[in-house]
Amino acid sequence: QVQLVESGGGLVQPGGSLRLSCAASGFTFSNSVLSWYRQAPGKEREFVAIINTAYSTPYTESVKGRSTSTRDNSKNTVYLQMNSLKPEGTAIYYCRAAWRSATYWGQGTQVTVSS
Repeated sequence: QVQLVESGGGLVQPGGSLRLSCAASGFTFSNSVLSWYRQAPGKEREFVAIINTAYSTPYTESVKGRSTSTRDNSKNTVYLQMNSLKPEGTAIYYCRAAWRSATYWGQGTQVTVSS
């Protein structure tokens, strides 16, 4: 059974940092394409970053330069380090895995950027 479990969200002040984690199980992690998405209140889910098997990590323009996503294949975990957070970064952040033509989503973790 494939599982993706995000953690690390919370309330942070503008300019602060958070590191999100996504622990995966039930599939061959090292052969999967992992990505982060987010969904702000009243908006559609949008792409944030993708980590492909070659370890290059394209980011959406709104987080480029302030976020870093990495993967640890030994721990079956992917991370999203977010710095200099802005109020518009308030959203539920989701981990997504693509493996063997199937797509899997985690339950999401809430990030709230507010003073």
